[in-house]
Amino acid sequence: MLHQRRRPSAGRVLAVASLLPALAVAGWLLAGLPLLLAGRYTPLPATVLGLAVTALLARFALRRPGPLIETTALRTGAVLAVAAASGVFNALLHSEQLAVRRDPATYAQYAAWLAGHGSLPIAARAEAFGGADRALDFGSMGFYQVDGAVVPQFMPGAPLLFAAGDWLGAMLLTPAVLGAFAVLTLAGVVARLAGARWAPLAALAFAVCLPVLYTSRTTFSEIPSMILLFGGLALLHDALSRTVAAGRAGASRWGEGVVTGLVFGLAVLVRVDGLRDVLPVLAFAGLLIALRRFARPEGAVGPPLLVGLAAGAGLGLFAAYTLSRPYLAYLSRSVQPLLLICAAVLVLTAAGTAAAPWLARVRRPGWLPGAGAALVVLVMAGLAVRPWLQTVRRTPETTEDRRTARFIEEIQRANGLFADGERLYFEESLHWVAWYVGVPVVLLATLAAALLVRGLLQGRSSAWLAPLAVIGWTTLTTLLRPEITPDHPWAARRLVPVVIPGLVLLAVWGLGWVRDKAGDRAGDRGHGKGRRRRWVAGAGALLVLVPPAVTSIGTAFTPVERGEAAAVAALCARIPPNAAVLVVERVTGERFTQVVRGMCGLPAARVRWDPDRDTAPEHEVRRLMDRVRAAGRVPVVLAAEAAQVAPYGPPRQVMALVTRQDERSLTGPPDGTWSLRINVWMAAG
Repeated sequence: MLHQRRRPSAGRVLAVASLLPALAVAGWLLAGLPLLLAGRYTPLPATVLGLAVTALLARFALRRPGPLIETTALRTGAVLAVAAASGVFNALLHSEQLAVRRDPATYAQYAAWLAGHGSLPIAARAEAFGGADRALDFGSMGFYQVDGAVVPQFMPGAPLLFAAGDWLGAMLLTPAVLGAFAVLTLAGVVARLAGARWAPLAALAFAVCLPVLYTSRTTFSEIPSMILLFGGLALLHDALSRTVAAGRAGASRWGEGVVTGLVFGLAVLVRVDGLRDVLPVLAFAGLLIALRRFARPEGAVGPPLLVGLAAGAGLGLFAAYTLSRPYLAYLSRSVQPLLLICAAVLVLTAAGTAAAPWLARVRRPGWLPGAGAALVVLVMAGLAVRPWLQTVRRTPETTEDRRTARFIEEIQRANGLFADGERLYFEESLHWVAWYVGVPVVLLATLAAALLVRGLLQGRSSAWLAPLAVIGWTTLTTLLRPEITPDHPWAARRLVPVVIPGLVLLAVWGLGWVRDKAGDRAGDRGHGKGRRRRWVAGAGALLVLVPPAVTSIGTAFTPVERGEAAAVAALCARIPPNAAVLVVERVTGERFTQVVRGMCGLPAARVRWDPDRDTAPEHEVRRLMDRVRAAGRVPVVLAAEAAQVAPYGPPRQVMALVTRQDERSLTGPPDGTWSLRINVWMAAG
């Protein structure tokens, strides 16, 4: 008699589905980085190797026993539906940021170059201009001129992912797919730690949050980082659960432990800040290693976790040093202290691991759990009242600082505020969070964090130790120093990798605790108890969902910078195919030098101008045009106005784009968009 094949349970489906995004992102990065370093990042080898590495990671991470989540088909279906709806919604309203004005277009141009060439650095092609010249600048916003070539800003992790979308002809839709993956990843962590009943609510609350919508519609690095960090938390939970269930240490722990560490560590390949975010994982690995001395089964995960973490973070740091060194130099004021903190954490972790037997004999005072819970509340209260106690300022010292100060002054004038470019608004950071997730989520998350810290200090809630450490550490450090230009929705991106998903996770756990306490009121029996729990859960769900939805409604249905893809394609079509492009005006040079080089496939350079003027000297431009002709190419001049190109030939407008851009709000959440005009004029000589 043939046995029917066993159908996977709803819990198994949710457990696997919520891990696949992190495994797929990690597998692609592990395959793509060596190919990029070898100058062979092309579709066929990247696809074959990426699928093979992902399958290998899944082989270790998705092994049975399982499922590890108890849920119903309805709840699993709801999570999948929310994730799919998020992806479709953001794909329909995706952004088209290709002219380099801020980071998304830098990532897009970085990815476009990788998709078309598969190697770095970017060729400057100075020979098209008659060779290198003192008046030529091959760099531009987001792209550094280094040793006769061009090096893109930022870490290569996110561009490797977006380039894969470009090969499919859908680079600008890739963020929406990653956004859907992020929703699914968070739901999996919630189901593991707070219970599957709260996973659909958390997925929906996260998906409708404005910063998540914002970063899921254009080429940012925050969503891939979130997938890796929270995917790592889910993998770590599963690895520890399996190890404890097995009741013994064994070689089988090495596979999933290394995979878990790799997923965490590869966050560094996506964002330099990932190094800060994974520091608690380093300390936790040390704790697990210490537990081996006490024959605790979960200690078996410690060594492979540490090895995987070191390998993943090491790959990220190696890529930063070899591919993004100018970016590291630019961030030196932040990176150097971060490296010192990492060294200190490493030393403290090693010392704590060595001293574990002695520390285990230290008796914890009875007041410690209550003090820990109180400290959580006091920290959050301090962040809440910080605007009345502090005004964060920075005196401009570098050229970049002065440029940022002028930009802040422009925004302040547009917002009707007093112009003070030294003000950074960082003291408002917790208020930023409240704008986007709502005050109820902040309060519920604070309650949950206080209760969980108390439980951990009482020797309970051990499954929450690593998640709470990652969420607490990154949330506190991010809110103290967001280190970003403070206009919104731009500054909101800082909250996406850990702060917002972490608070949503804690909030739904807190809501579950409140629900249970409401049902446990003395005197309730049967239907009365269940009715009260349902009322509390329903009211709590509204409090979690409504505030972020209300904040998002002003911008959720308005895509920004649409039309840029068609405008860039038209620009490329209007430039002669044998041209060498000289950009003679500052703004156009910042926005379009790499666009012409990377998307039009033509050599391009800015003509250096004096700091006090926006256009290059005419005699220099004419001299360079002669050099281009001598090199056998047609000199083409680009600028923002007809008068700026008229001296070099009949002016022709090659771009006249009217679209919408993000609002720049300093004192409240954005509730609309601003108009944007981009004009480009050309003269061909």
